[in-house]
Amino acid sequence: MSFSTWLAFFAASWAISFSPGSGAISAMASGLKYGFKRGYWTTIGLIGGIMCQVVVVGIGLGALLATSELAFSIVKWLGVGYLIYLGWRQFRTDASPVAVEAGNPQPFKIRELLIRGWLVNITNPKGTVFLLAVVPQFLDVSRPMAMQYLAIGATLCFTDLVAMGVYTALAAKVLKLLRSPRHIRWLNRSFGSLFILAGTVLATFSQHK
Repeated sequence: MSFSTWLAFFAASWAISFSPGSGAISAMASGLKYGFKRGYWTTIGLIGGIMCQVVVVGIGLGALLATSELAFSIVKWLGVGYLIYLGWRQFRTDASPVAVEAGNPQPFKIRELLIRGWLVNITNPKGTVFLLAVVPQFLDVSRPMAMQYLAIGATLCFTDLVAMGVYTALAAKVLKLLRSPRHIRWLNRSFGSLFILAGTVLATFSQHK
């Protein structure tokens, strides 16, 4: 991959990372509940999911998702179920004002946020199929593939770290301004609805789209 080709992919990666989707919803939901510093662990999990997707595409398993209806359906419906589950959980989130100061943090476990972010991306075959469609356009078949996939993965991880950080920070900023249980309940239900909507949209996605 030449430097000019990488620059083109770098530019495309910003559009990919900032495009609204289940990852952005997950990042904002965590920022809303835990604040930026704690909620950002969800983004680290999302990055882990992206890395796994790049590896899957790089070793050829992504092609299986693109050609096998059974494999695609299994992963897709796992993703649909998980997003709807997250929506249900968000609906049930406590509506009391959340203190984001260090002296009174919202209880959380880093491992849970990491796993949550990872599952959001790894159970989304739409992302894998998208990588299969986009990545080959930037590869130079005359050069070693491993280093090119490494560069692509690192680039996507960097832009996603920034983009999901922005989404998390925006939600955390809103959190600091909210002290009314009614407003927080409304936001939780809004994010719960967005998760369910993302799951519904994923359910309509097929290999041929």
